[in-house]
Formats: sequence, C-alpha cells, structure tokens
Amino acid sequence: MALPLAFFAVFFAYPVVSIVGRGLRTADGWQLGEVTQVLGRPGILHVLWFTLWQALASTGLTLLIALPGAYVFARFSFPGKQVLRAAVTVPFVLPTVVAGTAFLALLGRGGLLDQLWGVRLDTTVWAILLAHVFFNYAVVVRTVGGLWAQLDPRQEEAARVLGASRLAAWRRVTLPALAPAVAAAALMVFLFTFTSFGVIQILGGPGFSTLEVEIYRQTAELLQLPTAAILTLVQLVAVGAVLGVHAWTVRRRESALRLVDPSTTARRPRGAGQWALLGGVLASVALLLFLPLGVLVERSLDTPGGHGFAYYRALTSVDASGTFLVAPLEAVWNSVRYAVVAAAIALVVGGLAAAALTRRAGRFARGFDALLMLPLGVSAVTVGFGFLITLDKPPLDLRSSWILVPLAQALVGVPFVVRTMLPVLRAVDGRLREAAAVLGASPLRVFREVDLALVRRALLVAAGFAFAVSLGEFGATVFIARPGNPTLPVAVARLLSRPGDLTYGEAMALSTVLMIVCALSLLLLERIRTDRSGEF
Repeated sequence: MALPLAFFAVFFAYPVVSIVGRGLRTADGWQLGEVTQVLGRPGILHVLWFTLWQALASTGLTLLIALPGAYVFARFSFPGKQVLRAAVTVPFVLPTVVAGTAFLALLGRGGLLDQLWGVRLDTTVWAILLAHVFFNYAVVVRTVGGLWAQLDPRQEEAARVLGASRLAAWRRVTLPALAPAVAAAALMVFLFTFTSFGVIQILGGPGFSTLEVEIYRQTAELLQLPTAAILTLVQLVAVGAVLGVHAWTVRRRESALRLVDPSTTARRPRGAGQWALLGGVLASVALLLFLPLGVLVERSLDTPGGHGFAYYRALTSVDASGTFLVAPLEAVWNSVRYAVVAAAIALVVGGLAAAALTRRAGRFARGFDALLMLPLGVSAVTVGFGFLITLDKPPLDLRSSWILVPLAQALVGVPFVVRTMLPVLRAVDGRLREAAAVLGASPLRVFREVDLALVRRALLVAAGFAFAVSLGEFGATVFIARPGNPTLPVAVARLLSRPGDLTYGEAMALSTVLMIVCALSLLLLERIRTDRSGEF
C-alpha cells in the first residue's frame, strides 16, 4: 500500500485540500459559517437533488442497455468481434464537448430526429441520459464482460442438469459470481454521471445543473471561491459515502471462483433467441454509439465546396491568430506520449493497490479502497487548479515539466485499473497460492505463476482503459497542459471556442483523428494474445 498511498497523498489529497482551504480561509480566519448558508439556498438544493437522481437514472439505464452487450461479447463468437469491442470504447474517450455537439446534431434543432419526425430532445433530461449511456456503455461491457468471459460455464450447466431453469441457473450461479464486477461497473458509471459537466452544459440547457457545473460557474464566472469550496466538500462527502457503502456490500458478496481461459467460453450463437439477442445488441450499438460518431465524421468532411478533406489539410499548419503554437495535428503525438506514460503509472499504482486489497481486510482496507476511487468523484476543475497552486515549489516544482500531465491523467486511470483487476484477483482460490508455496515457490514466483497468470487478461483490459481514459482526459489537462504541447481534447476545445465554419470543421476533423487513434490503440490491445494453456 505504500506507493499508492504516497501517490494519492502527494498528487490528490494535497492539491485538493489546498484549493479548498484557500476558498474557506480568509485573512479573518476560517469561514465555516457559510456552509449552512450556502446549503440552505433553494437553488443549491435543486442542484444537489438533480445531481443525485440523474446519476442514479443514468446508472440504471446504462446497466439495462449494456449488460446484454457484456454477455454477447463474453459468450458469443462472431466475425469482427475484436474490432467491435475496440470500437465501443471510442465514445468513452471522446471529450464531452465533442460528443455533446454530436448529440445536439442528432437531437436538437435541425438534427436528424427533427428532420425526420419533428422531434427535439435537447434541453430535456432524456438527451442527458442517452448521452451518459453513450459514454459509459464500454465501462459495463469491458468491466463485467472481462470477468464473465472467464467464468466456467460448466457450473451453470451443472445447475441445469440438476433441474434448474435457465433463468434460475443464471440467477443463483452466474449472477452472484458477477456481482462484484457489476457493482464496480455501476460505481464507476455513477461517479462519472454524478460529476457530469460537458454533457449537462451542451444538452441540458439553463434548466439543468449538476454540482460540477455549479462549481465551475461559481469559480470561473462568479469568482465565488468560498461557495465553490463548500460545494466541493459536499461532493467529496457524497462520493465518500457512496464508496463506503460499495466497499462494505461488495466485500460481503465476493468468493473464490473457477476461472478458465476466455477463448474456451465463447461460441457461435445457437437458436433463434441467441441470434435475436446478438442482433438486438448490434442494433443498439449502431444506433446509440455509432450514429453520433458517424455525425462527427460526416461533419468533418462537409466543407463549403462539397465533401472533401480540406479541414484535415488545415490541421497541418499553424493558424495566423496564434491560438496554436504548433500545428493542431501535432497534438496526436502529445496525446499518445502522455497516455502511454499515464497508463504505465496507473498500472503500477493500481496494480499494487489491487494486490494489497486482496491480502488485507477490515476498515483500513475498505477506507483505502474508497480513497482509490475518489478522483472519479472530485471536480476536475478543483484538481487542475490544485495542481497549479501546490506543485510550484521545490522539491515538487513540476509546472514546467511534461510529467505533470501524465500524473494528472493517471489519477483518473488508477480507479479503472483497480476496479478491473480486483474482482479477478479476489476470485483466485487461495489454495492455489498455498500449493505453490508448499512446492517451494517464493512469494514473488507465486505471484508471477499464479496471480499474474490468472489476471493477465484483466491486466490488458485495465491497460486499455487507463490508456483510453488518459487519451480523452480534458478537465484537469486543460489547466496544466503547456500552450506548445496541447493534447487532442485540449486542441479540440480550443478550436470549438473560436467562431467560424473553418475552425468548427477543423474541430470535427481533429475529433475524428482522436477516434481513429483510440480505436487503433484499443484494437492493438485486443489482438495481444495471452497464454492459452487451457483451464487455470
């Protein structure tokens, strides 16, 4: 636990506490009396209520739509499966401002629904919920599907032989085994939607505001740092309570599982029902995930002189206004370089944390587990500002160092590594470790030959998630990325902030480049072969 604790203490707790302290403390002392005053405002209470219920609704809707997809990707074998599994992760890494614009083109004035049926869903909660499903579909598919593919199907088949129906066998055998992974996926979706910012800003309109939006408004527009600090504390308390309940309930449901090589559990669909399920999942993926992405691609090619690549060619030059010190296309290399380093940091920190949590129990371990998830529930505005005001003095003067960006991105990647690896690590039968130790293996060799062999697939999934999250991280990066080294999301946001059809088209083109880079990277991870030596 030493390295993860030190990492979070220096690069998360210290910056967040510092920025909150500056908001609540003045020359006259601590302004704690404003807490009740701020929380008593009717507008703030409305924000708190909307933040909570839209997060719960988004989580439930995402699980309802994505769990069938997790089953299909885990148990079915069909042409193009690897490519499709990589493609469904692309929406998760898109900057929210880009995806929000794509949904606005579908659901808003003059959008596809408006042109076909005269229906508009922008400025409604349905647009917000659908956009949240769009972003978080991959979280459920990859987190739950990664464990589902390794569950031995013969356990469910044995229940069927003993007289259980298909539904009863799934409910009493498979569902309890999947419960930790489902809970982990639901937790991550809830935290992302609880702190939703870009989607609310673009699709929700002035009638909807989350805590994240209100913190930004109080900080950037009204310059009310005390109010923003109080709302940040409320966000921390709420997220901490959710994490505490999750750690307590999930730990009670975990048990050792029989894990097998995932290549042996997938097969072609059988019967009309399974083919219909596969078709339904593919249709939902096409409509909910790929249609908005198709809008982005079409707009990147829609130039004033007709469809072509003029916007892409414009990305290779520096604009005359000086907004970019380098050509926007150079942001591709910056993003990939930062994401690789951030993913490596996240794998080391998250892997050590997950390994520690499998060997410790009690309140301290549950508190440590909750700490690892806090970066997903804290305002990116708070973290970004905190980095700027704290990491500016020796021995942590990192303002001019390129490593600052990967460190901030790794904070968001670590929770995905932990939540992906922890259910699989805890499912390893401890008797396997004991048998290896009895046969003379050292603790390091036991970990290498037993634990690592069983979690290798989960480790690749975690690496893909950490890389993808780092590639698309925007909230904190926008504050700390140097002007001459922008990442892809930062470059897209700069283009969208400027008026004109040319810059808007360039933003769509650069967003398409981001989609392609992410898809190729994830596809490469999907094609890495793990050891297929049969059953573990």
